[in-house]
Amino acid sequence: MPDTHSAPMPGGLPSLQRLTPVLVVESVSECLPFWTDRLGFELTTQVPGDDGSMTFAILERDGIEVMYQSTASVLADGALKKAELEGHSVVLFITVRSLDDVERRLAGAPVVKPRHDTFYGSTEIYVKEPGGNMVGFAQMK
Repeated sequence: MPDTHSAPMPGGLPSLQRLTPVLVVESVSECLPFWTDRLGFELTTQVPGDDGSMTFAILERDGIEVMYQSTASVLADGALKKAELEGHSVVLFITVRSLDDVERRLAGAPVVKPRHDTFYGSTEIYVKEPGGNMVGFAQMK
């Protein structure tokens, strides 16, 4: 049986299967409770550094995966220089069934944009997770 997961699509395009953000932050461990305690994600992988601090982590729930890597670890890997990390930002956008449920779980998180209705048919709220990245939650109408 052919391997359909790695076979290219017609026209020569590769078959894409998943997108997982890797958020680069100063402290990986400070970011985890946002996901585990508030939103029920499971910490599936954690990598300690030489000093015992967590340098990398993977969190998962309901087919959604988020990865964190420490700035120190990224720089130690040598693939990027500090200047290449500066000025970059990401906003995660997560569609949910109940925005009310999410808001209850996020009580106390810094709100970047309060609950609002959009022209494209959703109700949304944006908060900042402890690493400084924005996370938007949207309930479609």
